[in-house]
Formats: sequence, C-alpha cells, structure tokens
Amino acid sequence: MRKAKTAGFTLSAVRWYFSEMETLHETIFQSAADLSCLDSESVDLVVTSPPYPMIEMWDGILGEQDRRIVDAIQDGDGFSAFELMHRILDKIWSECYRVLKAGAFACINIGDATRKIGQGFRLYTNHSRITSFCETISFQSLPAILWRKQTNAPNKFMGSGMLPSGAYITLEHEYILVFRKGGKRKFANHEKSRRQRSAFFWEERNVWFSDIWDFKGVRQSLGEKESRQRSAAFPFELAFRLINMYSMQEDTVLDPFVGTGTTTVAAMASGRNSYGVEIDVDLAAVIDSTVQTVAGSMNERQIQRLHGHTDFVKEYQENRQRKLGYLNKPHGFPVMTRQEINLSIPIVTRIHKTETAQFRVHHEQQNDSSVLTVETKGFAHKPQSASQLNLALSS
Repeated sequence: MRKAKTAGFTLSAVRWYFSEMETLHETIFQSAADLSCLDSESVDLVVTSPPYPMIEMWDGILGEQDRRIVDAIQDGDGFSAFELMHRILDKIWSECYRVLKAGAFACINIGDATRKIGQGFRLYTNHSRITSFCETISFQSLPAILWRKQTNAPNKFMGSGMLPSGAYITLEHEYILVFRKGGKRKFANHEKSRRQRSAFFWEERNVWFSDIWDFKGVRQSLGEKESRQRSAAFPFELAFRLINMYSMQEDTVLDPFVGTGTTTVAAMASGRNSYGVEIDVDLAAVIDSTVQTVAGSMNERQIQRLHGHTDFVKEYQENRQRKLGYLNKPHGFPVMTRQEINLSIPIVTRIHKTETAQFRVHHEQQNDSSVLTVETKGFAHKPQSASQLNLALSS
C-alpha cells in the first residue's frame, strides 16, 4: 500500500494476521483545494458530498472563499454566483483526480438547486456542471445513481398551488455521480485474496447496483451556530454501500468534505483506511463524538448483512426446493456464486484515538451473528446520544 504524506502519520501499516487487521484513519483540517499532503495515486476511492452550490445554507462557507460570490448574489446575478461556486469545487475535483490511483473511483453525492435570485426563479443543475468539469480533467463518467429522498410534508410543493402554469416540480432526488480514473483497475497477484474476501453477496449486488436508491436522509444538529445546522444529505448507508461496492478491505478512502465524519465511520465499519479533509476546524470535536457515539453500534450494519444473507438462503431454498451451489469458507454458510466463497465480513473490536486526530481501529473476522462490544480508548469527552447525531447504521 502506497504511503501518503501527512505530518507524523502514514497509512502504510495495514496488517493481517490470520483473521485480524488494523486500519488507520486521519482527519486533516484544511481546504481540500490543496492536497499536497497526499501523494499522487495514493488513494483507492473518493466518497464525498460537497456543499451544494446555490443552496442558501452554503452561501456563507463558499462566499468566504470567494467574495465575488456574495457580490453576485446581492446583484441578482445567479448564474455568475453558480459558476464561481463551482470553480471552488473544480480545484478539489482536480486534486481528487491526482491522488486517485489508476482505475479508482470517485463517487460524488450532489443535489440540484432551485432558487430565486432577483426576479428570476430557476433550476441550477449542479450534477451536470460537476460532470462536465470532471470529464474535462479525464475522469470517465459511469452510470449514476438517483437517490430518492422523498418527503410527505404537505408544504413541499413550490409555486402557486393548484393553478396551471404556476407550480413547479418538487426535487425529491439527488445524484450519486460515479467517475473512474482511466480504465478498469488492475489487481496484482498479492491483491487477489484481499479482493475475494471483500466480495459482496449476490443479493446485495442486485440492490446496490440498481440505479435508484430509496431511503431517507437524516438531519444532524451540530450546535447553535446557524452555519452548522446542516441537512445530513449523506447518511451512513450511502457511504457504506459505496465503500463496499468500489473498494477492497485495506484500501484507502478519501472524503475531501468529511464534515461530521460519516465517511470515516463507514470506512471503519467496512475495514478500510480513510482520510477525511475538513475546512472547518470547529468540527473536530463533532467528528470525535461521531466516532465515539457510533462505536457502540459500529458492527450493526455488518451483522445485518449476515442476518440478511441467512434469511435470503432460507427463503431461496424453501421457494426453489434446492440448495445454493457453493459454500462460503470463512463463515460456513451457502452462497449463490463461486465469487462469494471467500467473502469475509470484518467487525470492529477496538478504536484507539491518538493525540493527533488519528484513529487506530482493530478488526477481526465475524464468525457468528452476535454484536460484539467495541473497546474505545483516548477519547476526551463523553459521546453524544444517538438521537443527537441521528446516525442510522442500518439500511
């Protein structure tokens, strides 16, 4: 695994001893527009959700980086503000391309925006602007996912109620854009066993690789500052799926807008290493709290995978009156395909927070359906309650 240059820390020491491994996780507090702290081609996957241009709650953080954005909005020039916001993001997508390995993926969760600036109400197509730029820097576009975030709120419709030509379509979906750096990833001989144990179940593939995902987002309250009241457009399940779809155990995942740390805990639960980059240093305590809060239920999603597969096997064999054709070696249950016979689900047994915004996570292979207690060490404060963070670890 390639070393990445950060002050006093490297993600180079992943160790597997039979059924044990250690992963490393670091949060870097700076703008992701300059990722010179990371080597070129040192990252295996990018999973992120940036501030959404032209969503009013993000005007402040984007306007702080380019004052012309604030001026354009005040002048009623929505298109110029939209373009200037995306030019900030362009620098980050360029850095993501540089640090990704050949054949690696970048998954970007983004929603379009509707807004009235001056006298004009219009749609700002964030997903198409990001796609256009990423293709100019040689990312290959792959089929995207539509994430439906439906709401039943009676006031969700925009415009003048029931009168023709006066109402607007409600946006109830976001995009998960999927890009790849070059052609298919090539796996060295020593990586093949790691790829095999990172397999997903046949029935998971049928759900995960659909182009429509249908689960609700959650909301996170981060404090009294208005700028920190964020809509959690990035639930754990979204990050967990993408990490397991597009990377292997021991790989390194980067989130250049890590925010409250959802990608970090999803990488921990999946047996991957991670870097999270965050411009707002005030979120350091929130990220610690996220990790500490989730630690007690860190393994629930992996246990759910085992339960889900057991239920699938039972239903399949009862309905088809025949057994599945292969046996999984690490866990001892039947599986549908030969590619699943070495699938191994890791669980977290210990999280150690070091003194410099780093986490060392110990994993073991899960051999039964019990949820093991996760030992935590090095945290300075008590965790928030699950209701405060609203991080749902089940699908």
